Amino acid sequence: MNKVKILLVEDDPNFGSVLKNYLELNDYEVKLCPDGFSGFDQFLSGKYDVCILDLMMPRKYGFSLAKEIRKKDEHIPIIFLTAKSMKDDMLKGFNVGADDYITKPFDSDVLLLKLKAILRRSADKMGDPQQKEFDIGKYHFNYDHRTILLGTISQKLSPKEADLLRMLCIHKNELLPRQKALREIWGDDNYFNARSMDVFITKLRKYLKDDPALDIINIHGKGFRLLEGAA
Repeated sequence: MNKVKILLVEDDPNFGSVLKNYLELNDYEVKLCPDGFSGFDQFLSGKYDVCILDLMMPRKYGFSLAKEIRKKDEHIPIIFLTAKSMKDDMLKGFNVGADDYITKPFDSDVLLLKLKAILRRSADKMGDPQQKEFDIGKYHFNYDHRTILLGTISQKLSPKEADLLRMLCIHKNELLPRQKALREIWGDDNYFNARSMDVFITKLRKYLKDDPALDIINIHGKGFRLLEGAA
């Protein structure tokens, strides 16, 4: 099983090192960054399951970093670490997309419990990560075999087509954010990969065209929805 990857952004080198080591002892994979600028660069270049951000940093405030991360990924869990306990700061943290807020000093075991709860909620939103077969309208999709079956007619998919259709199935009737699909399937959400994904969406629409109750709609600037019962 792959370890959960944590992006930890903390400007106090001693505290950051201790927390990194503690999380690694508890079987997490942790990348420690000393400020918001390097933290955002690392976020863009890697794939993470959760972000833990210090609020008070000299080069980039934690709120600003969280906003930038949210623009790239609407769903990645974010936890703020701070020495402040003002209600206004807590509200602001939640308003910019934080999932939780921990005031220093804190019990490390409490942080572990919060991490497990947040990751469990995040996994629930993603659906069953082991699910490999889906019934969508009149079709049966087998992810492992990369096939779409309609009656006795089978359509073979490329690996990326299968990956993209699986993500759409997991998010069926809900928004699949463009950045999420690009980062998880293509590894980067740059312009060229985005155009490539649009081509794959067009192909998937063609494969599903014989069921008028199915449609993949484009939510401008946001992502795509696989709608079942669209007719």
